[in-house]
Amino acid sequence: MGVKYGKKYKDAYEKIATATKEEPLSLRESISQIKDAAYAGFDETLTVDVNLGIDPQQGDQVVRGSVLLPHGTGKKVRVLAFVKGDKADEATKAGADYVGLEDLIEKIKSGWLEFDYSVATPDVMGKVGQIAKILGPRGLLPNKKIGTVTFDVGTIVSELKKGRSFFKNDKSGLLHFPFGKASFSAEHLEENLRAFAKALSASRPPAAKGIFVKKMTISSTMGPGLSVPVEEVL
Repeated sequence: MGVKYGKKYKDAYEKIATATKEEPLSLRESISQIKDAAYAGFDETLTVDVNLGIDPQQGDQVVRGSVLLPHGTGKKVRVLAFVKGDKADEATKAGADYVGLEDLIEKIKSGWLEFDYSVATPDVMGKVGQIAKILGPRGLLPNKKIGTVTFDVGTIVSELKKGRSFFKNDKSGLLHFPFGKASFSAEHLEENLRAFAKALSASRPPAAKGIFVKKMTISSTMGPGLSVPVEEVL
């Protein structure tokens, strides 16, 4: 059976199809079309889907990175900090929502997971390892590779609260990244998307050959997708 779309989705699709019929749209125009076509009764998230020129089965071609979006994601994030001593005060002043160590570990062991990111200083990772099997599969475990295991805990907490986001390709070589809300201006969404594209280009694995970014498509949570000009974005 084929996918059945509702009237609002079909109207949004027709609106975008009409706008793109005459000539290719610029990046700003493409974003404006996706914004205008958003029809849900909530502030939809805009996401870019990237088709990468990598072999996702090869460990040396994994694409992973992070970017501090200039205008944030529009999502309020909850940050947990595994720290002790003076670093607890530093994390609190930076805006961490939950600060502690043994108490938080025990709380997580009991099933509590009401946070979006966790950070830790290197000296406490031995204790955090007790809950690695709980946090790891959910992408919540502090990780040195992405900067969430660091003694500079104040900086990473502050950046996470401001909108630092992480990206990684999936098993099929695609990458999905939310870059703002439909309520954002087209200008701010474009600046966020360009910041992501710059970080993505910088994360290209040396082992990746040929064209790195094959295709980029943007869409809102409920709406249809629209391909954007890769050369212009990059």
